[in-house]
Amino acid sequence: MSDAASAGRQDPAARSLTIRVLAMPAQANAYGDIFGGWLMSQIDIAGAIIAGQIAQGRVATVAVQEMRFLQPVLVGDLVSLYAQLQRIGTTSVTVSVEAFVERVQDRDALHPVATATLTYVAVDPDRRPRPVPRRAGSGIHV
Repeated sequence: MSDAASAGRQDPAARSLTIRVLAMPAQANAYGDIFGGWLMSQIDIAGAIIAGQIAQGRVATVAVQEMRFLQPVLVGDLVSLYAQLQRIGTTSVTVSVEAFVERVQDRDALHPVATATLTYVAVDPDRRPRPVPRRAGSGIHV
């Protein structure tokens, strides 16, 4: 992996594990590679979990600033998603997510497969933007 691809990346141990999921055949193409859209949805869920904790309620995805696929995800890979708070705005929360896999044949190593930066907006019951509480994030490990 080039220095540019790894720039800004952290050891996953320095972040909070948000989701772990096994890549199954139903999410794969005919060649055994997991669809990028499936991985994107898992990344969006991981980011939304952190954003919702910080916003103390419902959030909606409003932007994916960046999404990079670094390596394919294969059937049988154990996918671990690590999310970290990047920014809290007036009504928004920006989160970075990194995806790693443990390969069936190499369970002792984590392989980076994707990174993304997403922004969520806090919404009220009528799905209108609402302020993120000013004490947001206190006591939450992200």
